[in-house]
Amino acid sequence: MVNNKQKNNFYAQGGRARFLRFAALGLLTLTAFLVCVAVGSVSIPLSATAEILYKALTGQTLVSGTEATIILTVRLPRVLSVFLVGASLSLCGAAMQGLLRNPLADGATLGVSSGASLGAMLAIFFGITLPGLPLAGTAVLSIVFAFFSLLLVLSLAFALDRSLETSTIILIGVIFTMFSGALMSLLITFAGTHLRSLTFWMLGSLAGSSYQEAFFLLAVLLTCGALLFMHSSELDAFAIGEDNAANIGVSVRRVKLTVMVLVSVLIGICVAIGGSIGFVGLIIPHITRALTGPAHKKLLPFSMLIGGVFLMLCDLLARTLLSPVELPLGVVTSLIGAVFFVVILMKRRMTA
Repeated sequence: MVNNKQKNNFYAQGGRARFLRFAALGLLTLTAFLVCVAVGSVSIPLSATAEILYKALTGQTLVSGTEATIILTVRLPRVLSVFLVGASLSLCGAAMQGLLRNPLADGATLGVSSGASLGAMLAIFFGITLPGLPLAGTAVLSIVFAFFSLLLVLSLAFALDRSLETSTIILIGVIFTMFSGALMSLLITFAGTHLRSLTFWMLGSLAGSSYQEAFFLLAVLLTCGALLFMHSSELDAFAIGEDNAANIGVSVRRVKLTVMVLVSVLIGICVAIGGSIGFVGLIIPHITRALTGPAHKKLLPFSMLIGGVFLMLCDLLARTLLSPVELPLGVVTSLIGAVFFVVILMKRRMTA
């Protein structure tokens, strides 16, 4: 018989373990952030980097120089944007895998990523700009097309299956992704002078990111992330099946629509700012789930941190591996992600 004292000790130990894991991950995040800001085509000592960042954060007078300019003008906004994009994509992947109960699920499964990509490519192709808006025409069209893609996929899925079954949504999403890819290939065929920018953008890059973009990403991530976190228990309930979740009081259709809309917003913004960056939303939730378990209250925040660190390190590789030539970020994530994903699939097959 377990007494109350033993129970309290058990929960206290579990709480300390969770705190230690989170503290270790936080320290890893800060270390990776500092290294990514310091290292590049022009490497700056970690001590000097930390001093410059500390003075900038505390409002102290900075000593003018090349190092401060490189860190504060070029690298800091880029690394911030990279971390936020990685966190957003990982959050989307974790939420969608929980919602659809499918380890291959991601925001891209709905066709939202391909729709957002198509919108951004149209803005680049036709030179569409919207003066006065923070992210101009590319971001606006990317978000709009992400929403329209979501509505189209859900409408077609609802027309075929009014219960919005997971398999139906995934099937329609894959078909829409293939259709969008064909349209994007057609745009590249007639790109002309825009060929280089379209191709490099499709491969993914956060070079030239600004503080404005980083702050916009942060605001969207905090808003959508908080709303997704509020649905953690509902996402846990989906693990036992949609019918069972409905039987215990979960509004299945409402939760599905809410999560899908939030994911479409996050992915639309990430695609508009960073282009097509694959595998992050697929791989990181698998790694995180092995560390935290399937409970979404732990899975979602840990996925954000691990995804941010992962993409920062990928961006560091993209900047330094063949310096002074910079690799597209999407190429690096795809190369690393493909290997990780094959390993995950092999392990799942061995344990099945």
